[in-house]
Parts: sequence; C-alpha cells; structure tokens
Amino acid sequence: MRLSADRPVVDVRTSAEFHAGHIPNAVNLPLFSNDERALIGTTYAEAGRQEATRVGMDLVGPRMNEMIDGLKAMVPTGPVLVHCWRGGMRSESVAWLLNFSGEFEASILRGGYKAFRQFALREFSRERKLTILGGMTGSGKTHILQGLQRRGEQVIDLEGLANHKGSAFGSIGLDNQPTQQQFENELGVALSRTGPERRLWLEDESRRIGHCMLPEGLWVGMRTSNCIFVDRSMEERCAHLVADYGIAHRDALVDAINRIERRLGGVRAQEAIDFVRAGEMAAACEILLGYYDKTYAYGLSQREESKVHRLPAEGLSTEDLSANLIPFADRIEAARIASAPAGT
Repeated sequence: MRLSADRPVVDVRTSAEFHAGHIPNAVNLPLFSNDERALIGTTYAEAGRQEATRVGMDLVGPRMNEMIDGLKAMVPTGPVLVHCWRGGMRSESVAWLLNFSGEFEASILRGGYKAFRQFALREFSRERKLTILGGMTGSGKTHILQGLQRRGEQVIDLEGLANHKGSAFGSIGLDNQPTQQQFENELGVALSRTGPERRLWLEDESRRIGHCMLPEGLWVGMRTSNCIFVDRSMEERCAHLVADYGIAHRDALVDAINRIERRLGGVRAQEAIDFVRAGEMAAACEILLGYYDKTYAYGLSQREESKVHRLPAEGLSTEDLSANLIPFADRIEAARIASAPAGT
C-alpha cells in the first residue's frame, strides 16, 4: 500500500462500487457505468469472455479522450496508481490508456481493491496500546482529544470518521455518514498510520456511532483497555452542550428529542421540547442529561472496575485538562508495569 500514499489513486470500478467503499482520497474514473458493467457480465455468462471483451471495447473506444480529460481535471498529470476490484482487466485497460496518452505514468495496484480491504481489516485485530477517554455526555471529549493531539499524542477521532457525534443529536449540522465499508476503510488507514508501540487515545463509544459499527476486534480492545474518566459537573457539561448545539435549528433539536421520547418518558420529553422552543437550552440539557447519564453509567459499569480511572476536571479548561491527562496516563501505565508478574 506504500504507492497509494505517494501518488494519486485512480479507482476504475463503477460509481456504485466506489460509493460502497473505496481507498481514502481515491478518485473515481469508471471504465464502465453501472448498467454497462451489468451488460458485460451478462454477455460473459451467455457468450463467453471474447464476446464480452468486444462489447467492452465498443463501449469504451469512443470515450477514451473523454476519460483522459476527466482524469486531468481531477489529478495532476504524472504518476498515478490504478486499480479495479482485483487488479484485472479493467485496471490493466485503463493503465494502458493512461500510459499511451503520454500524460500519465500509470502503475497497477497489485490485488486491487480486494487487497486494500484485506489490509484495512487486518488493522482491527492488531494489538495496540489503547487508552480510552471517558466522561459523561457534554464533557467535551472531542475537544480534549484535539488538545492531546496538539501535544503530540496519537489520537483517532472515531466520531469524526463516522461523521456523527454518537447520540440522537449526533447528526445535527453534519452531512451524511459514510457507508459501513467506507468507515472501516478510513479507520483502517488511520490505524495503520499509528505506531502500535505508542499510546493511542480513542473516545469511549458505544459499539454503534450513528449507523456505523465499530469493528469487532477494535471494539473488544477498547472495552478491555484502561479508561480515564474525566469528571465534570452537570453545569459545566450543560455549558459545553449549549455551546455545541445551541446554534442548531430548534426543529432539528425537537426531532432528536422525539426520537428518544420513549426512553426519556413522554412528560420529560415534552418539558425538554418546551424549553427548547423557549430558548432555555441549559434547562433542556439538564433533562436530557438525566437520560444520557444513566445510559453512560450503565456502559461504564460493564468495564472492569480496576481499569476505570477518574480524573477530577471541575473548572479546568480543555487545554489544562489535556495537559493533565498525559502524566495521569503515564502514572497508570507505570503502575501497571510495576504490578505485572516478573517476566511478563
């Protein structure tokens, strides 16, 4: 996968295949449309490879120049890496065309997208030194992780990759989430860029972030790793939530409350909606946190008690808390090493 980091990646599969999942930052230059690929597949099944190849050549021939111009509009001319599903006829054909044009130097990704998927999926079972950042809803965990990253710590923002903040309100103000396959691709690449010998910070998440599911291997690792729980007051957490969501359209907030009405309770849900309509966001937050705190406390209780470490955070800025977390995590690791049996 080294070449894919050094040069533009050109995915010549159909737009439907590309949308389902692709190498991060790749561009799509389909050799065939979705319907054309279906036609070629039918021809191959009914009349054989040679006839299917002739149909493909008839379809592609008239638009060769169009393909070259289309790629020039997406990436600089020069070296590119081309792939299809398994590095077969589609990528070979497009690589030949690009090289023949004289404007691109095309190499083929050996094994194609299938090989990339295997590479990405392997990352989820690789052993890593995970440290999980926990805290009740509104603790500002994403901002804290950003502070840790500024201090040179390894961090992966799972919610950023999933394009969702992980609650009924998590999609407000954001574009559509990636497909499950694409979420795994982005996450696999992000993990591959971290050093397994160094500490890696992840936010404490439920298994599902919006409609994206955390891969099993990584999820198990997260649930069995040390969790540092930042302890903030209800007042501070409400202030963070008002800052993050207070500018959202009120109808969007009401829709999110309606989605959890059954779990929140009809009376409490209506009270929260009334507060939102009146612009009393802090009061609405207090009601909602009553539900979310119970949910998070249950998840925290499922962790091994000795691996949950509470860090008082009352009154600390995000930057101060980020700075405090690093030596706190170092002390936890040092205590673990000191208590480990000799020879382990």
